[in-house]
Amino acid sequence: MTPRGPVIRAAGCVLWRRSPAGGGLEVAVIHRRKHGDWSLPKGKLEPGEKAREAAVREVLEETGMTCALGPELPTARYEVDGRPKEVRYWSAEATGGAFTRNREVDELLWLPPAAARSRLTYEKDKSLLGRFLATHPLA
Repeated sequence: MTPRGPVIRAAGCVLWRRSPAGGGLEVAVIHRRKHGDWSLPKGKLEPGEKAREAAVREVLEETGMTCALGPELPTARYEVDGRPKEVRYWSAEATGGAFTRNREVDELLWLPPAAARSRLTYEKDKSLLGRFLATHPLA
């Protein structure tokens, strides 16, 4: 099947923080009201925007958190309405901020890795979380 348009370019993060309870980390999962799903923060690149910039911007817009990007994670490739989509991901440590409901995201949960994996809707997000955990020293 021939794609119905140019590649949709997007970027996002596996956003994490040190657990306030100590010992380990927590991962941010977001609920997108429009799609009724639980996913990782991500979004489309704006014209002229670099993927790293978009990843940081999308985290801030969707979660209210500032972050420090870490290593790049595997890129997700899939189709949306017959168009190819490519999402570049990074590991990102939350450095500050606070969540406020917005037009895209109505809930954010900080969960231990196993609970985050169970909550995520899509296998591609679960797989990405697994790749993140396989290389993260606190996991």
